[in-house]
Amino acid sequence: MKNEGTNYSLAKETKNILQKHNIHLNRKLGQNYLIDDFKKNKILSFANLNDKDIVLEIGPGIGTLTVELAKKVKKVIAIEQDNTIFNILNERLKDENISNVELINADAVEVDFPKFNKIVSNLPYQISSPITFKFLNYSFDLAILMYQKEFGKRMIAKFGSKEYSRLSAMLYFKGDVEILDHVSPESFIPKPKVDSVVLKLTPKNIINSKINDNQFKNYEIVCKALFQHKNKKSKNALIDSRHILGYEDKKEMKNILNNIKAEDLLIKRAVNMSPEEILLLSDKLEDIILKK
Repeated sequence: MKNEGTNYSLAKETKNILQKHNIHLNRKLGQNYLIDDFKKNKILSFANLNDKDIVLEIGPGIGTLTVELAKKVKKVIAIEQDNTIFNILNERLKDENISNVELINADAVEVDFPKFNKIVSNLPYQISSPITFKFLNYSFDLAILMYQKEFGKRMIAKFGSKEYSRLSAMLYFKGDVEILDHVSPESFIPKPKVDSVVLKLTPKNIINSKINDNQFKNYEIVCKALFQHKNKKSKNALIDSRHILGYEDKKEMKNILNNIKAEDLLIKRAVNMSPEEILLLSDKLEDIILKK
């Protein structure tokens, strides 16, 4: 059962910091701060933290997770884009004599990440998609991440379902995703209009995967092309997204697809193609992808 007294304490602390600095959070920018101590502690426990961990945090805000992470791990790398919030957190870390946080004032989608082995973040929801795709390019042990519930459902969606997406197909080969907890709007300030979920993302070992690095690069390109038009037959989707494959001429793209001997795959819609089928198609397209 939730400890209401502790929960009130975190809510009060958060409001006091915001009032002190005259900060008005912008829900449209994904500035929804966790004020539920019970949920905060669950997130920390899910990460199985130890004093050797180097943890990446995206969108630390005023430090709700950052301060607690710093007490448990070797180092925290916190990336905050908002200049004002960055300065507030920097001041807080100094006031609380916390020296093992590397605070970076930058756009997390654009900046290169320093070396880390775990990710723990209440992500700004408006960057959920690009930052998740970016995570897939890095090697790490596990990630504990907060997302909008609908986005989380897309991450674990199976082919043929309405939630199935490019993200679902990409994660199939790159990581195991598990929903660990549900979080209501009442756990945040300001309250978002949607429910949230806490997910565990565990990268798959490429040695034990069904796909190698070179295959995945082609697979990623084909996924992007297919899911731009996921309800079209894959042949038409690839023709309409031919620029992603490196082609401008529509007739040329048609001729290429007519000659790859994959008619059974090309008549399927992307939303109904399993990741293995998309991989098979991308393997057949390997010799023509981005060769121009």
